[in-house]
Amino acid sequence: MMTEIFKLVPFVLLMQISIAVAQEVPDSTNNRSGEGCKKGWNFGVLPVVGFNSDIGFQYGGLVDLYNYGDGSLYPKYFHSLYFEVSRTTKGGGINQFFYDSEKLIHGFRVTADVTYLTEKALNFYGFNGYESVYNPEWEDDSQNSAIYKTRMFYRHERKLLRLGVDLTKALSLKHLYWLAGVGFFSTKTASVDLEKLNKGLSGGNALPDVPGLYDEYVSWGIISPEETQPGFNTVLKLGVIYDSRDNEPNPNKGTWSEILVAAAPKIMGDGNFGFTKLAITHRQYFPLIKNKLTLAYQLAYQGTIGGKVPFYLQPYMIKSFAKTTTIDGLGGARNLRGVLRNRVVGDGVAYGNAELRFKFLRFHWIKQNFYLALNAFADAGMVVQKIDIDKSGIPAQVDQTTYFSNGKETMHTCLGGGLRIVMNENFIIAADFGVALDKRDGKSGTYIGFGYLF
Repeated sequence: MMTEIFKLVPFVLLMQISIAVAQEVPDSTNNRSGEGCKKGWNFGVLPVVGFNSDIGFQYGGLVDLYNYGDGSLYPKYFHSLYFEVSRTTKGGGINQFFYDSEKLIHGFRVTADVTYLTEKALNFYGFNGYESVYNPEWEDDSQNSAIYKTRMFYRHERKLLRLGVDLTKALSLKHLYWLAGVGFFSTKTASVDLEKLNKGLSGGNALPDVPGLYDEYVSWGIISPEETQPGFNTVLKLGVIYDSRDNEPNPNKGTWSEILVAAAPKIMGDGNFGFTKLAITHRQYFPLIKNKLTLAYQLAYQGTIGGKVPFYLQPYMIKSFAKTTTIDGLGGARNLRGVLRNRVVGDGVAYGNAELRFKFLRFHWIKQNFYLALNAFADAGMVVQKIDIDKSGIPAQVDQTTYFSNGKETMHTCLGGGLRIVMNENFIIAADFGVALDKRDGKSGTYIGFGYLF
């Protein structure tokens, strides 16, 4: 019986459909590799296929479109549009549109995100990292039946509607920009829908009707009644960005740093929660071999500087540019590759990533510029600002040592590597495999999607 998502997303170039409406123009000074530049529209389509015994088959598609205009800015684009629509046979769904352009409004960069997620089994492991005990045998139905609880013990249901627009404009100082943005979040959480997930299953394959960690936190009062109600929050962002990268999708050299303040006033939401967070990120890229081998690293911090954050928004990672469907907290595809998704959740977190990126092959095919690249990485992160947990509502008969640890939170680390298939510098098919170095974070993770991590 499968207990983890088994990704069957095709990772071969023949499964990508590249529509060559882009044309070649003579070499440009913007083209570092000497390849033909692109102009006009160019896009790729990638099918999404997956399977999990609990959520069913996943099917759908991803489309990435770029308009390079007259080609004078290549590999930079005039407009970028990203679409993703996928479903699972037992009720899950991803629907996303992402837009990015420096040409829509003169002098401004505009990014917009419209996303609706229906997740039947979103990971939830508690708060404060290692201070919340992870018991893998509780969700492993292949082990001792006296210990096993349910494959969905560390899961809950979430429906999330996310709308956002950011504006960025250059300041008088070179490479310096200011950013202002607004995001709207409508969130509804619930227990796992056992009736839906048990459809077509019987006997020992069916999920037992027992409470999961989310249900227990609700019954114990750790998650408040207000946090279980449908929530609406408006998040305002303001910040400063320094960007000297030579190529945004995969820089060879340069620096990118930002400081963002995100505020969610009570009066602009449902009235239950208001908070302010600070997010600081620094990235640098060093060319070890020109246009072939790059060392890149990222250091980041996100913390709460005021108010009360509802548990369902604690994992949300605040960034100025987030072209990704799931931007939940530490653990998983977008930060700690190999650590369980959302394993590291707190009022404040810090993390870092280091990568070696090697472009080992360039070629020209179907009127498009391609390169293949390998990457080796090390990721690490931890909670640096804890969420206060009220344990007074936990019944006396519950053994709290199976849920909470008296040990201190320490670094969650993982190692791994990956492969990239890149078309025209921007359309990047990505595959990473990471291994957690501590069994309290799970075992490993395989991630197939788009883009570099940073």
